Amino acid sequence: MATDGDPGSRRLQLYCRIDVTVTDPAALTDHAVAGLRAADIDWAQEEDDLGSASAELRGDLTRALASVADITRAVDAIPGVEFRGGVCWAETGPPRAPFAPTGGPPPMAPDPAQ
Repeated sequence: MATDGDPGSRRLQLYCRIDVTVTDPAALTDHAVAGLRAADIDWAQEEDDLGSASAELRGDLTRALASVADITRAVDAIPGVEFRGGVCWAETGPPRAPFAPTGGPPPMAPDPAQ
């Protein structure tokens, strides 16, 4: 397994799936729009404007959720772990096949170092 910097460190992959229920769609979209308004965006350089971008978030709950989900904080409280990167996305419909509930986690790929 490759080290990353310090001899005692190890680079690991962490896969997450979060299942949520949106109990207040208006609160979520208001929060997403507020974040959009607070963002340092040069609207003159964008294809749309603040009004149309806000309307897009208000009309698409999935996009609103994805715009405010912050995976960078997923490991904040875990000592000895530093967030390196990741991706967050939202989709409608059932989970994709590898993430579908099967009574347990998806099978792990073999460790190439073994």
